[in-house]
Amino acid sequence: VAKTPEMVIIFLDTLKTADRHNKMLCLRQVCLFTLRHCQARTLSNDLLLSQINSCTHEDEVFSLIGRNKARLSEKHVGSALNVLWQLQKKRPLPLRTSNYIKNHSQFLTLHILAKNKVEHMENEVVVDTLYSILRLNVEDHDSLAGALVTEAWKRLERLSLPALSKFALCLYKQHMHFSPLIGKIAHIVDMKLDSIQDIRILSVLMISISDVISQSFRDRLLQKAEQLLGAEDEVRFNYAKRIALFLQNVKLTYHPLLEKCNKIFLKSACHLDIHNISLIFGLYEQLGFDNAEFRLVAKQLLSESIDDYNDPETFTKLFFTLGPMAGPKVRERMVSILHRHLDNYHVLQLVKLTQYLVLLRCHNLELFDKLKKLLFGFLKSSVIPADIAAIIRVMAMLPSSQVEEIIINKATAVLPQCRLPHLNCIATALVKWNHYEQLHWQNTSELCAKLLQKLNDCGFQRLQKANNLDLLLEELTYVNGEWFEEVLCEETMATCQRLIDQVTWANVLQFSFLLIKTNRRCVLLLDRIASVTVQNIDKIHPFEIYFILYLFSILNYDPPANEEFFENCIQHLISNLSCFETHHLVLLGHVLAVAGYFPPILIKMIFNVSFLSKLDTQLEVLSDTSKQKVHSCLMKLNRAVCLECPELHIPWFHERYCQHVLFKGTSLVINSLRQHVHRMLAEILGGSHYTRISVLTPYYYEIDFECILDKNKRPLSYMAQNILLDDLEGIHLRYDIKDARRKALPPGAQRIALEFLDPKAFSKDSCHMKGESAVKKRHLEMLGYRVIQIPHFEWNSMVLSTKDAQLEYLKKHLYETQ
Repeated sequence: VAKTPEMVIIFLDTLKTADRHNKMLCLRQVCLFTLRHCQARTLSNDLLLSQINSCTHEDEVFSLIGRNKARLSEKHVGSALNVLWQLQKKRPLPLRTSNYIKNHSQFLTLHILAKNKVEHMENEVVVDTLYSILRLNVEDHDSLAGALVTEAWKRLERLSLPALSKFALCLYKQHMHFSPLIGKIAHIVDMKLDSIQDIRILSVLMISISDVISQSFRDRLLQKAEQLLGAEDEVRFNYAKRIALFLQNVKLTYHPLLEKCNKIFLKSACHLDIHNISLIFGLYEQLGFDNAEFRLVAKQLLSESIDDYNDPETFTKLFFTLGPMAGPKVRERMVSILHRHLDNYHVLQLVKLTQYLVLLRCHNLELFDKLKKLLFGFLKSSVIPADIAAIIRVMAMLPSSQVEEIIINKATAVLPQCRLPHLNCIATALVKWNHYEQLHWQNTSELCAKLLQKLNDCGFQRLQKANNLDLLLEELTYVNGEWFEEVLCEETMATCQRLIDQVTWANVLQFSFLLIKTNRRCVLLLDRIASVTVQNIDKIHPFEIYFILYLFSILNYDPPANEEFFENCIQHLISNLSCFETHHLVLLGHVLAVAGYFPPILIKMIFNVSFLSKLDTQLEVLSDTSKQKVHSCLMKLNRAVCLECPELHIPWFHERYCQHVLFKGTSLVINSLRQHVHRMLAEILGGSHYTRISVLTPYYYEIDFECILDKNKRPLSYMAQNILLDDLEGIHLRYDIKDARRKALPPGAQRIALEFLDPKAFSKDSCHMKGESAVKKRHLEMLGYRVIQIPHFEWNSMVLSTKDAQLEYLKKHLYETQ
């Protein structure tokens, strides 16, 4: 009997030549019946497939499956599973019914049929079926999923690029990040990379193979992604999101791609719900990237829909994202809602929540008490070193927190498994408890001392065993604070010098961050950074150049070929100013000013009405700390430009800001050292009316002491000069602020500023003055002062341990001939 309609037709044509044989007439009738049966079967099957694909509800699919079990082919089964997923996909997450589908009897039928027909499926159907059942949340160890993975593995070389990318994504969702199969896929992508012209396919493959690729392959992927992102007019939101996730996976802040992704995010406002905004903020935070325009858009969208997020999971995302940008009233309202949801959060959410509440200066003691109880409960049951370290760290942040023996025991138990960031968390907590005398029992105090010693030993061992600079820099990224500065810093610098040959243009930014954190003036390491930067200037993003210059500026260090280094960096920056946001340009201008550089194009760009207006807008979405930093840097840059570049005709417009900071934020305090020195200066000069203490100069520099000597080195009395003193507890604040109010000095007289420099004015364990103190000296000299700077290490030395020695020291500096 013919198996297909085509075979029947051929057979009938043959019968036409033999119709003289009567015996064949009967067979002709049989064949016509067969033809009609085959045609009916084909039409029926096509109709069934069409019906499956036309279903608008899961029950319709299951009804068709139940009525047609015996007639289902592998194509029907694959289509049915795909339709089930597509129906779920159209629904919001809370309304999806995956459990109902998985528990339906006809889903089990589909499951069995699919497993039996795997070998007969086409390549694309195998992958599509695997993708569909995974999206329907079947277990990773599901037998059908395993069979489909095995079958796709057999056909790996024959899969099309779209099918390969979908299969790779399935493996990624099954957490098979490091499997040999992912490695084989990475090899195929490596071979076919030049032929990939679809950013969707590339973005899926990139994120799926990110854990098994080499650095050189990573760079090729980045170049390809950059090419495809720039080639297409419209790139979908999800593709850009995957590219950003890839950068997070490979722990690389690649600004060109991030900037392109950010532009796509800004164009895709319709996709920016709380989940995507939270994800993007998290990615940016991990990658050290920020964009004020995106913050503005996010703030507006979230502020408009703040009442829509009531469930605990979504509300935490809203709090973490909007909280730092919102005003006090919104923060208080959010905190009150958080209180109701605390019992629903897992441990890492509580850790992050505690950090945010402390940073946002929440004062809700009842909320903190509940947090403490919940965290303590998690600490008792946790066995993961990272979680234990994080819990201990935030518990020390809570008000009235006390160290207990169980905390010490938990920390001691996981110590051998801890990396440097975890060790730092535990050490920071112990140091804080010790400072606030919250080690109430002698037994606890002794346990803490032993634990700290073990922490130190573990930290030293990890540093001494380090042989890969990139891995070391990754570990040290989140290591900071007193324990690092006092215990690990010196060993860290020794390790960096041992690995100095591994400093390249790719890690020079992270290396610079580390040196900024150490506050150490290590000439060998600084020279290496300068050399690598100059040799690879075109490979380093301008924003990274800013941080490198920041390092040299704050440490006040001039590398060999100093002018070449700064000029190359500045030229690279000036050619790419469009890469910077307005507040970043202010920070850049200040860093260059400290180093003594004032590029006219940058200065004129900053001190422009439209620029400053845009700056005000962007500052609205920055944290309070960042706002204060930008305001302060703008004031300092304005002061520097007025003093050092009068030819640019930039006005001084920070008078009111400085007064506000002075009288609201800080007050000039006379400490015991100043009182002691003031009495000695009065003794040297002949009376207290010959010197002033805590003086504000024009442009609002504060100096510890001021006196005036005439051309014969004799002191001039402020009373005799008719300079009225506003003696507010000995603090003279108001009368030297404006040049117009200052009394002209007699010919040959000299105004002297005497400054005491504390340890903050110097690099760590160094006599070398840092940038800000050097700039202050330079500016005071421009204002007509002779500046005497007394370092703390000289004043506190054994040589000056007596009053007579101190008097002689002051006399020598006051009356020395310049």
